[in-house]
Amino acid sequence: MKTLSICWLVSVLATIPLLLNANDWPQGSGAHGNFQTTQPSPTSWSVALHQNIAWKLELPETGQSTPVVSKGRVFFTTMKPVTADETTGKDISIWCCDATDGSVIWKKEMVGKYPLRLSGCFGDSTGPPAVTDGKRVVFINASSGITCFSIEGELLWHHDFLSVGRGIPFLHNGNFIFTRQIYPPEAGGRFPHKYADSPKEMWTQLQALNIQTGEIAWTTDCGINMGVSVTPQRLSDGRDVVVTGRGGGHGPPEKPNGISLVNLADGATLWTLPLQNFNATMSFGIYKDQVHLFHGSNHISVDALDGKIVKQASLVKDVSVCRWREGLSNHQIENLKKSKTRNITQGSNLLVGKWNYFRNYQRPLLGRVNVETGSVEYLELPLQLSRATGQKDQLLWFDPKQKKIETQTIVPNSMTNSRGFVVFGDKRSKGSGWGHVAAPSPTVSDENIYVPVMNGTVYVLDWNTETFDKDSIVAINDLGRAGQAYTRASLSFSNGRVFAHTLRELICIGK
Repeated sequence: MKTLSICWLVSVLATIPLLLNANDWPQGSGAHGNFQTTQPSPTSWSVALHQNIAWKLELPETGQSTPVVSKGRVFFTTMKPVTADETTGKDISIWCCDATDGSVIWKKEMVGKYPLRLSGCFGDSTGPPAVTDGKRVVFINASSGITCFSIEGELLWHHDFLSVGRGIPFLHNGNFIFTRQIYPPEAGGRFPHKYADSPKEMWTQLQALNIQTGEIAWTTDCGINMGVSVTPQRLSDGRDVVVTGRGGGHGPPEKPNGISLVNLADGATLWTLPLQNFNATMSFGIYKDQVHLFHGSNHISVDALDGKIVKQASLVKDVSVCRWREGLSNHQIENLKKSKTRNITQGSNLLVGKWNYFRNYQRPLLGRVNVETGSVEYLELPLQLSRATGQKDQLLWFDPKQKKIETQTIVPNSMTNSRGFVVFGDKRSKGSGWGHVAAPSPTVSDENIYVPVMNGTVYVLDWNTETFDKDSIVAINDLGRAGQAYTRASLSFSNGRVFAHTLRELICIGK
């Protein structure tokens, strides 16, 4: 095992203080709130072949929440079981299971009000992961509200507050912080454009609730897009902050498009940087007091102390691309095709040390930006791994003759639950998991970055390798048979194990 980057260790330890045990994953973004842990975890497995699997729990219904692990328990959500094929749903089940063997400790239900599309490629009612402080655990039903239970399942408080299916709530100084939405979806689970010019009272905001009482501690006034993956961080002067972003599809009302720095002590806006035609659906990382983000065809670095742009780098012009197939490797400088509005798959980026990783919007290219030098590199990946007992592993590659990456010829997601019912309301959920979807965030364990894709393929790479090529790939794994492993959950880590949540199963990987 290589020695970890000292800069990365410093950046992790300089973020929000550790929650609970270092071996726990007490919220969707991990103990530090940055989707990273220094603890090692398994890198190779196969759910399809039952290799290196500790246990699996078959689930009665679809769900999307990242498993949260604390004090030997796993918390997650699924939809309430259907009795026929369905496209929308609003009621959810919340689960507490034993992390050792997957046995169910307790279950509850949260009734919804506004149906959302089941198994949506941009989230559903079960999307937001739980948050626990070791004594309490808070769940969100994106169709209705927020409920806090004791660790043993006793109801403590509830709010009929709407949140968003892509939200990543977190805990900070005793406050449960989430993305609160005011306007509801329309019938059929879609969000309309009619709110585009709504006043500030209708804006989506970050809101903090006292986790003990449920009382509102603060609410931002700068606005946030529903697709932002919020990551709390710490500046060199000791202030705990978060970057919010505005701008995206479906006519969001928050203005101006761009980013703001928010003080987590009271929700106050520290500065705002307007960015024309900005799409905010990403996570915003801070490294050495600079905010790093993607805007159009550029990567931008912003001074976190004053909100001024420091530098930019093109994501498409004169970039290094390593393309490989079985037995073939090629590394060259290329000019990539660019999109007018976005050039990364939404939600797919993560800043790890000096590297800002992301997935390309139009091709199966994993990219990374060196935020110190501005260099941009891409590594071609197969679209899908297909495994079956007694057969050779099959890597399915991008076909340049097919224009859209979402409709590439792969084994399509069947979108059937474990009981055989079809449970989805968006045809894009059957696709590759690249392009016009909201991807689960990558997560980091020790020296490896884990990149899950909606079709159930998981790429594990050495995140700090200096040469970005085929040798950077540690393993390519599956979360089940191709076509039956749909997932929108990030991977979580606890006590040397990996936890995954697919449409059909909760999975514990490792010995």
